[in-house]
Amino acid sequence: MKWAEFSIHTTQAAVEPVCHILHQSGASGVVIEDPSDLVKDWDLEYGKVYELSPDDYPEEGVIVKAYFPVNSFLNETIEETKGEINGLTAHQIDLGKNKVIVSEVDEEDWATAWKKYYHPIKVSNQITIIPTWEEYTPNEGEMIIELDPGMAFGTGTHPTTILSIQAIEKTITAGDRVLDVGTGSGVLAIAAAKLAAKKVDAYDLDDVAVTSAIGNVELNQATAIINVKQNDLVKGVEPESYDLVVANILAEIITSFTDDVFSILRPGGTYVTSGIIQRKKQDVKDALTTSGFLITEITEMEDWVAITAVKPEDSM
Repeated sequence: MKWAEFSIHTTQAAVEPVCHILHQSGASGVVIEDPSDLVKDWDLEYGKVYELSPDDYPEEGVIVKAYFPVNSFLNETIEETKGEINGLTAHQIDLGKNKVIVSEVDEEDWATAWKKYYHPIKVSNQITIIPTWEEYTPNEGEMIIELDPGMAFGTGTHPTTILSIQAIEKTITAGDRVLDVGTGSGVLAIAAAKLAAKKVDAYDLDDVAVTSAIGNVELNQATAIINVKQNDLVKGVEPESYDLVVANILAEIITSFTDDVFSILRPGGTYVTSGIIQRKKQDVKDALTTSGFLITEITEMEDWVAITAVKPEDSM
């Protein structure tokens, strides 16, 4: 099979929303080439270092590559995708050079490219994410999430996902009922299940994401705990249904439904939000406090922010 490589030269701040658009457009995988990885201080509590080559990275900005099957709808898909990405400027997202190159690659080359970029990564005290082709022997107490990075947006290696999993690990209690809003690949829902949630609902508006999340849930043998459903944010959810709500999505979306999340959380429940770039941090904080939340922790990695907030016990 022939594949079209959609390559866009953009900014770090635009990576998350651009990847989301590519995923929604039906991309069968996304690769991120960020030169900051070459100079990053990797001596951290989590993660494993792999040798990186400067030849694989741009001198400035970030290159995001997505792969689409070559078919009769390809040109239309590419043009629609370009339009969606250009529309991000309406949300004050800097697209940088915004230079797009489309080229053909063979399936064998595409498959090999995946293995070059994804390796096991320890993202929290207890959880390590591994791609399906890697053999890995967990240490005592270590939990494994197995993902196929080609299935959907959300490989577990992006700072927003790492921050979200670390926050879930800190706040979840065995037996909690959890909602993952905008589940993508399902990685956060799977993490909650691994950390002893009683029931997890994983919602996404995009049907491609729903299919991908179902596949990853099955891969991790979590179908008895996780219910994946196509749903628009928290539409139709009953009040005080959840102990923990997680949303790793755009800050603009997070700020639009904080009242709804407050309603569906039980008193004392926790809300973990991520996908927030630094310049949107205050907007999200203001929206959360206005809705009645108490912010308990703010964590940061690179230019990304995660905020943990609690619904007060005495809320009516």
